[in-house]
Amino acid sequence: MTRHSWFNCSAGVAGDMLLASLVDAGADPIAVGSILAGLGLDDYALTFEPTQRAGVKSTRAIVAVHEHDDHDRHHGSHHRAWSDIKSMIEAADVPERVRVRSLAVFAVLADVEAKIHGVDVDDVEFHEVGAVDSIVDIVGVCAALEVLGVDSISCGPIGTGHGTVRTQHGELPNPAPATVSLAAMRQIPLVGLDDRRELATPTGVAVMAALADTFGAMPGLSVHARGYGAGALDVNGRANVVQVVVGDRAVNSSGAGQAVRLLEVNVDDVTGEVIAHTIGALLDAGAHDAWATPIVMKKGRPAHTVHALCDPALTDAISRVMLNETGSLGVRGSIIERWPQARREGVVRVEGHEIRVKIAGDRVKVEHDDAARAAEALGIPLREVLRLAESAAAT
Repeated sequence: MTRHSWFNCSAGVAGDMLLASLVDAGADPIAVGSILAGLGLDDYALTFEPTQRAGVKSTRAIVAVHEHDDHDRHHGSHHRAWSDIKSMIEAADVPERVRVRSLAVFAVLADVEAKIHGVDVDDVEFHEVGAVDSIVDIVGVCAALEVLGVDSISCGPIGTGHGTVRTQHGELPNPAPATVSLAAMRQIPLVGLDDRRELATPTGVAVMAALADTFGAMPGLSVHARGYGAGALDVNGRANVVQVVVGDRAVNSSGAGQAVRLLEVNVDDVTGEVIAHTIGALLDAGAHDAWATPIVMKKGRPAHTVHALCDPALTDAISRVMLNETGSLGVRGSIIERWPQARREGVVRVEGHEIRVKIAGDRVKVEHDDAARAAEALGIPLREVLRLAESAAAT
């Protein structure tokens, strides 16, 4: 079994609505706030308050940001470069899965913004999404998912408005270009509602584009909890909420798995050191896994295929790393399915040294680098540290 969350976004979606829905479903707000504290952000307060939308008891998330002066309000204090946000999250003291998920959301936003504005992804500056409240919303959602122990996510069709919306760039079509581009990236089904407001924000859609495995009807679940995250307005005749359903999902090879992208390049003109570095760079960029296999190319030349397995939303980012590091002239890819086993992460101590472990069922996998450092410091064989760490994790 794996813990799964399905989001009903038929009335629209925004980052604060997603966060509120997870807290309404049982994510401890104190635990969420503790994880957010690892970002090192100051001058904001996150609160949750009970409310109703069209008679549905729900929760609203409110991020209050302290602005120091008029210059902050009017001269770009809310603008942050993608590179700055990436560095902040990479350096944050947060659980690894929160870090990976948060970076994935901002990565898809950066890719979309780069294409819309015709700039390099490293030069992207976020406006609304760069504001403190949006960062808290995105990382807060990932923190709440971690608190609830959610392993996989899916989402129903997303409701959108029509007309125009006002942004930092001026009046734009509704749904906004970034919202539509994010939907196109993952073929997310959108449903238009007769409402001129921005019902689906880029932040909310980006979370689903980056983290949801599939889009459509709720999968078979043994339901444990449900939550309703309220939007700012109580809309007449429609519950302005995101609904989340949390439950256990059976994982087996006869059912639908998690959709992932397999990317590959063949190279015959790079060294083993470059291939090893490329694998590390792919993993750092968010790939689920990366590896190389020896092959024989035309004219009998020995070569290697470099592979990367990633979320489809990270295709552009992972492809770019693969091309830049190997110097290949192209990348091929395909969509496949995987069935990851539910797992949890923890830390054990061996003779005073902290060692990270992953636990799935009865199996314990020890983080090699941590174990190797401990073995060197203690002056004992690596296999002995592995044995002690596995024994500590099993108790």
